[in-house]
Amino acid sequence: MLKPYYNEDSDFILYNGDCAEVMKGLDKCTVDLIFADPPYFLSSGKTVRYNDNEKTIYKGAWDETKSLDEINAFNRRWLSACREVMKNGATIFATGTYHNIFSIASCMMEMGFKILNIIVWQKTDAKPTLSRNYFNFTTEYIVWARKDMKTPHFFNCELMEQINGGARMSDVWRIPFLSSWELKCGKHPTQKPLRLLYRILLAASKPNDLILDPFAGSCTTGIAANLLDRRFIGIDQSKDYLDYGLRRKNEIEDTETAALYLRKMSENNEELMVMVNHAKPQSRVRMIETGICYMRAGDSKGSLLVTPGFERLQYVLLHTNGEDASMFRLKSKGHFQIWTRETLEAYGFQPSHAPYYIVLLFDNTKEIPVRNKVNLKENRNTYRAKIRPLSDFIGIK
Repeated sequence: MLKPYYNEDSDFILYNGDCAEVMKGLDKCTVDLIFADPPYFLSSGKTVRYNDNEKTIYKGAWDETKSLDEINAFNRRWLSACREVMKNGATIFATGTYHNIFSIASCMMEMGFKILNIIVWQKTDAKPTLSRNYFNFTTEYIVWARKDMKTPHFFNCELMEQINGGARMSDVWRIPFLSSWELKCGKHPTQKPLRLLYRILLAASKPNDLILDPFAGSCTTGIAANLLDRRFIGIDQSKDYLDYGLRRKNEIEDTETAALYLRKMSENNEELMVMVNHAKPQSRVRMIETGICYMRAGDSKGSLLVTPGFERLQYVLLHTNGEDASMFRLKSKGHFQIWTRETLEAYGFQPSHAPYYIVLLFDNTKEIPVRNKVNLKENRNTYRAKIRPLSDFIGIK
């Protein structure tokens, strides 16, 4: 009988061993999504000199360079085991560089997978390539494929557009590499950033779906899955790396840490923004009637302060003292007007704090559902206009 390495939490189960052998003992056709970060076979053992420093290219025996036949045989073996546990219509994301990604794609096509996309992950903060004989290596590739050719798969295209500034998300993802907050419990030589898994899981899975990672390593997939209310099964040959993953799992048992990590991994420079604005009850009603939202321009000295993110401003959320939140779409993204007090008075408002006001025009015919129960009460800041990400309000999980 297959014995888990860790199963104290039914939503986070780990197995220690060869992934193809372990998957033989898992229930068939139960997995909704697989993220696989297999060996890239990069560890040649060569020593490279850079800036008077020497670096040996070696991550471990599991990553040692192999012949093409050996690489193909390896990929066929684990991909075949993955097919057995995937539901019909389930999808798989597999990462790589040119060293292994063409083999993975070829093996998938041989087995009957339908390749959906080849995603280019461009690291926005990639380190310089050691050798100066090549262009700088800044990308990795992710093959996204469905189990079979005919059964439909799940893809949350609308959500991907929302976190991509309202435009259709492309197959080139600009996502930074690891941040220091992801390395508090240790380090894995091929650890992936939580931001990457966040996007993958949101794009192709739903809450309570079962996510499998056959090369779990530091369990980044499991941490992202649990933070997004997904279930997780991870497999790895190294107990040391699984123990590292468990330390990370223990980190997010603290609710404040979990909330912090969820916020950090959801940070996205392309996401649409919402102007959150308090208004007195009578003014709020009139704003909704006219499709006009106004606020004072700047601080007490009258200066206009436009903060980063304003260019992605697409929605306005009106509330009164943190209650009765109503959200609407702006008529023009990132645009505002400056009106005088007299102009606002002509529209039935009674402004009294300043001679000039920022005005946002919105579509008052369709209210946007606010799915998340967001606390808008922030003491004195409750009454100050602020820009917040759309994901705070639309139920991103």
